[in-house]
Amino acid sequence: QVQLVESGGGSVQAGGSLRLSCAASGYTIRNNCMGWFRQAPGKEREGVAALYTRGGSTYYADSVKGRFTISQDSAKNTVYLQMNSLKPEDTAMYYCAAVGACSGASWQVSYFYNYWGQGTQVTVSS
Repeated sequence: QVQLVESGGGSVQAGGSLRLSCAASGYTIRNNCMGWFRQAPGKEREGVAALYTRGGSTYYADSVKGRFTISQDSAKNTVYLQMNSLKPEDTAMYYCAAVGACSGASWQVSYFYNYWGQGTQVTVSS
């Protein structure tokens, strides 16, 4: 049974940092694509970042480039999202997702992903 478990969310002030973790079980992150999505109340789910572990390609939404970094620890079968310089508009539920492969054209398409975590809430106050 595949499980993706997110952790690390919380409440911070604008300008602060958080590191989200996505621990996978029943699924190896190696040679697969791991994505982070977020969804704010009343808004559609949007892709934030993705890492195609086969080759190490990373992808970011324009809104988070230079502030967020996606990385992996294959020994722990875990993917991270380091979020710096957080803004109130970053407030959302953050989800981890997995699929076999992704590219610059596909990584933000949520329905391509096969597995999803339950999410972790990030709240940024001004």
